[in-house]
Amino acid sequence: MSDENAAQGEGPETEIPVTETPEVDPIEALTAENADLKDKLLRSVAEMENLRKRNERDVADTRSYAIAGFARDMLSATDALNRALLVVPAETRENADGTLKSLIEGIELAERETQRLLAKHGVKQIEAAGQKFDPHKHQAMFEVPNPQVPEGIVVQVVQEGFIIGDRVLRPAMVGVAKGGAAAPVASEAPEEGAEGVDKSA
Repeated sequence: MSDENAAQGEGPETEIPVTETPEVDPIEALTAENADLKDKLLRSVAEMENLRKRNERDVADTRSYAIAGFARDMLSATDALNRALLVVPAETRENADGTLKSLIEGIELAERETQRLLAKHGVKQIEAAGQKFDPHKHQAMFEVPNPQVPEGIVVQVVQEGFIIGDRVLRPAMVGVAKGGAAAPVASEAPEEGAEGVDKSA
C-alpha cells in the first residue's frame, strides 16, 4: 500500500519555506515620503522663482529695446537734419535774415527736438572723441598719423554713434591716431629700497 501511495505521489508532506517580508515601520515610511515631497516642493518653488525672474528680465528687455528699430531709423533722420545744417556755411548762418534765418532755426530746432526725444527713450550718444578705440562701440574709418597723440586714441568723429541700454544701435565712425607713443602702462618694478632686503631669512 505504501508503494501505491508512493506511486500516486502521496508521501510525507514537505514544507515549502515561506519568505516573510520584513515589516516596514510606518513612521519611517511616512518620514521618507515627507522628505521626498518636501524636496519636490522646494525644487518646484525654485523653478517657479527662476521662471518669474526670467520673465521679468524678458519684459524689461522688451520694454527697453522695443523701440530699437524705430530709434535706428530716427538716427537717419537726425543725420539728414545735421547734414542740411552743414551745407550752410557758418558765415551765411550768422548773416542770414528773413526766410533763410527762419529755415536754419527750424532745422536746428527739429534736430534738437529729435535728439531730446531719443534721449528721453534711453538712446544715448557714444563718447568717442579722445577715448581709446573700442571695437564694440567704434568703427575705424581711417588712421591719422599723429605723434602727439597715443596710438589707438580716437582723434576724429565722422559720424556719431548711439547706444540704447547696453546695446549699440550704431557704432561711432571714427579716425584713430597712429604712430604716437603707446599709452602709459603701470610699472611693475619693485619699489625703491626693496633691493636691500635680506632674502636669506
